[in-house]
Amino acid sequence: MRDQADKATEEWEQLNFDIHTLRYAKREVRSRWEKILLQLGYQCEVEALLNVNKQSCFSRDQEHLSRAIELMKYLLEHTCLFPPGTGHHSRYLYVMDRLVSLDSAEDFVRLAKENIQRRTAESDRR
Repeated sequence: MRDQADKATEEWEQLNFDIHTLRYAKREVRSRWEKILLQLGYQCEVEALLNVNKQSCFSRDQEHLSRAIELMKYLLEHTCLFPPGTGHHSRYLYVMDRLVSLDSAEDFVRLAKENIQRRTAESDRR
């Protein structure tokens, strides 16, 4: 849509701003996930864990997928990993499914929750 709009218009500026905002939010979410994965000790595997493409598939174990969905819902409701208004990021369901398979999903959620508590405590001190 932006490419079709005239660059000297308010519509183009709004579309450009919206695109920039979405890209920033996407980078912010990825950065938050990277930090937690690094805290879990996945220094060498961060990129592989976060890489999702058309060939990505969920684990064959239905229990793993169900647990991943449950934990993603928890993350969406109880953490700030996803900025408000950005909606559900399905790519991270694949990542959570991988973490369930690696027996690291609960630790990931615990660290995400601790990060919120730490940020809240820091902002309260200010």
